[in-house]
Formats: sequence, structure tokens, C-alpha cells
Amino acid sequence: MSVEKGDARRAEAEAITAASGSNLALALRVLPRGRRADMRVFYAFCRLVDDLADEPGLSFEERHAGLQAWKDALSTNSTRDHEPPLAQTLREVFARHAVPLEWAADVVQGCEMDLVGTRYRTWEELRQYCYRVASAVGLVSARIFGGQDCDVYAEELGLALQLTNILRDSAEDFSMSARVYLPEEDLLRFGVEPGSWVKSEPPGWRALMQFQVARARKHYAAAIASLPSSQRRVMVAAEIMRKVYGTLLDQMERDGFRVWEQAYRLSRRRKAWLAASVFTRTIVATAGQAGGPWDKLPYIERV
Repeated sequence: MSVEKGDARRAEAEAITAASGSNLALALRVLPRGRRADMRVFYAFCRLVDDLADEPGLSFEERHAGLQAWKDALSTNSTRDHEPPLAQTLREVFARHAVPLEWAADVVQGCEMDLVGTRYRTWEELRQYCYRVASAVGLVSARIFGGQDCDVYAEELGLALQLTNILRDSAEDFSMSARVYLPEEDLLRFGVEPGSWVKSEPPGWRALMQFQVARARKHYAAAIASLPSSQRRVMVAAEIMRKVYGTLLDQMERDGFRVWEQAYRLSRRRKAWLAASVFTRTIVATAGQAGGPWDKLPYIERV
């Protein structure tokens, strides 16, 4: 790929990230410049494949073909004819950080799961989906951040974040596309009919939600326990994500998960404050750690 094309792809990735307004985009501001640029390429890939599964205006065949094109592009380190424009830049990022292409392929497979159906009988089935769309993202991100021995942390945190997303978006997902991510075995256990939470609180709803909260918190706790103390500084962006989503989970719990009338989001100012507080505490707590490349000392990019 020419330098001009590479620069254009990176500029495109930066524009996609900036336009998203996502929690991850905020967390990336604490990364050193080179790692931040590479993460924006990866994030743009995640947005592109997610849009193929979710955005209106495309037929099923077009969506499937788009995802298959990405799977083909991720099956080789060589450029293919008619591959997605960002594919070569993404492969270069993965090669630079020794990231297996299989992890990106997992993300695509997760998006395919959204395309063909979104009902899960058991937690184990849902867990596979969460692994693909969130844990795999975490595994890639940890490598780009410069983390070592952080695979368990990334997998557990990914499960926790995705569960939080599922609870937050449960009404919207059903209203927009009749998607139900909560496992059928859990709905049956608490006597909650699929989609009954869209307009009002159904019987058994709060007990069901508390069960899901306990599951999410189990994975948040497992992530915290598995993060090596030597990696706290390089994983500060992930820790910001943990704090933001954990705070959102607390807010939903306090409010009784009234998803039928409340769209749960943290304000931009609140998220910025959480990011700054996690960053500051991490730098102070790790001030005595020895060695490591200077580019592992993050800084906050001006908002």
C-alpha cells in the first residue's frame, strides 16, 4: 500500500472514531499517539462490521457479502482483490502488535450471529456471542495497548461490558429489531415474557435483572483479579472502560432498570471525569514501577 493510501485509510479511521462518540473512543484519548492511531484503525473496523449487521438500508445478501469479504480479507496476510479498503491497514496494525488475525475474524463471526438470529437458549450460547463481539475486541485492544499477560483480563472484562450493554439496550433491541439477548432459560426461570419490558415493568423483571447484574459483576471482579499489577498503567484505557460501564450498571440498578421509559447513558462530562480520575489514580499508584518503554506512559489527549 502506498503511503498516500495508508494515510487516507488512517484519516478515515480517525473520522469514524470521532463520529462515534462511544465510550471506547473516549478511553483511547489516554493512549500514546502511535498506539492511539492503531486503535482507531481497529475501532473503525469494529464499527464497519457492526454496521453491516445493524444498519438499515442493506439487504440480507448485501450484509452477508460484506461480512464475508472481511472474513476473506482476514484469512491471509496478503492483499486480495476487491477486499474492504481498510483491510490492509488493519493487517499492518495486527502485524505490528503481534495480534492474531483470528481475533478479528471472531468479531466478524459475532456480527454474523446478529445477522442470522438473536435468541439464545442458555448463558453458554450467549457467552459465545459476548466473547466474539466483546472479549475478542478486548484481546486485540490489550495487545495494541502494549499489555502482557492480560488475555484473561481482556476476556473477562469483555463479557462484563457486553452484559452491561445488553441490559442497557434491552428495550431498544426488541423495539427496533425484535432482538432478545437475555437467555431463554433465565426468562423462563423468572417468568418474564420476551419483549414484555418494552412498555412497562413485567412481573419478575427486577429479579431477572438482579440475576444478570450478579453475573456481570462476577466477570467485572474476575477481570480486576486477573490484571497483573505491572500492567495497570498500560491497561489504563481498559480500566477507564471498566469504570464507565460499571458506573452505568450501578445507575441502572439504583433506578430499577426502567428501560421501557429511560435510555441509560452517562453524560459526556461525567465520562470525562471518570476517565480523568482513573487515569490520575493509575499514574499515582504505579509511580514506583520500574522500567518499561517511555511510550507506555499514557497521557490524556485534549478533548
